[in-house]
Amino acid sequence: MRTLVVGAGAVGGYFGGRLAEAGRDVTFLVRPRRAAELAESGLVIRSPLGDVTIATPKTVLAENLAQTFDLVLLSSKAYDLDSAIDSFAPAVGASTAIVPLLNGMRHLDALDRRFGRDRVLGGQCVIGATLNEKREIVHLNNAHTLGFGERDGSRSDRVKTIAAEMDGARFTAYPSGTVMADMWEKWVFLATLAGCTCLLRATMGDITAAPGGAEFALALLEECRSVAALSGVEPRAAFLDRTRAMLTAAGSPLNASMLRDVESNSPVEADHIIGDLIERGSKLDLPLLQIVYTHLKAYEARRARTTPAAKP
Repeated sequence: MRTLVVGAGAVGGYFGGRLAEAGRDVTFLVRPRRAAELAESGLVIRSPLGDVTIATPKTVLAENLAQTFDLVLLSSKAYDLDSAIDSFAPAVGASTAIVPLLNGMRHLDALDRRFGRDRVLGGQCVIGATLNEKREIVHLNNAHTLGFGERDGSRSDRVKTIAAEMDGARFTAYPSGTVMADMWEKWVFLATLAGCTCLLRATMGDITAAPGGAEFALALLEECRSVAALSGVEPRAAFLDRTRAMLTAAGSPLNASMLRDVESNSPVEADHIIGDLIERGSKLDLPLLQIVYTHLKAYEARRARTTPAAKP
């Protein structure tokens, strides 16, 4: 199986690097700056579960992409989705499977419009990872799971093929018959976590130690849950129990990657993670989500006004 990983940042670089480590045929679609970094230093993963260096990872620039692939792993940020779609479109053939690892749901609509629903699977991952100053991928914890599956819940031959391809790589990969529910639950959790930690600029342990903090977190979780239920996916009881416990655990260092983005003056996925929830829940009263969204959009406005344009 020939796999194209769109992006070689923290997420794509980690899972693609682990596949390459296991001897799979992996090519990274990258921008010129990242291609130069990988050519000079290789793809380096620092992880408590085992370091790896891929000395000469296979890379391709968008303008040189001229052949199709069996699998596309899409790991771009939501705000880069449109340009990412344009960049990997030549790699999508009649039998290509696209597994997106973005958060939320809006990206599925965009991918369906461009490539057709039959080419787009559901997918989600759980990992804490970032790029350090050396542009190495730093795995921040012990979680590194990647789930994927047909959106109708069927166990297709292509899902079995993808599962076999990922078997033996140093991360946990699993085909899921409930991938849409998995994606919604992750969205509910992430929106709650990002909303709490970005709005209040603190870890969940600090938030729940403050007067009204735990109540705020649980109320925001309930708003997110209600949007999922309105959309036809009621989060499962076990997920809700586990999430409530995580959000209110005393002394928890838990925070969202979106908070780290805010603190480093980086772009955030405000529209994809929070704004789209509000749109889908337009029939509901969502005051806390509205406050979180206004806060993040104000941050984006200030950042656009004060931050020089990034180089490609």
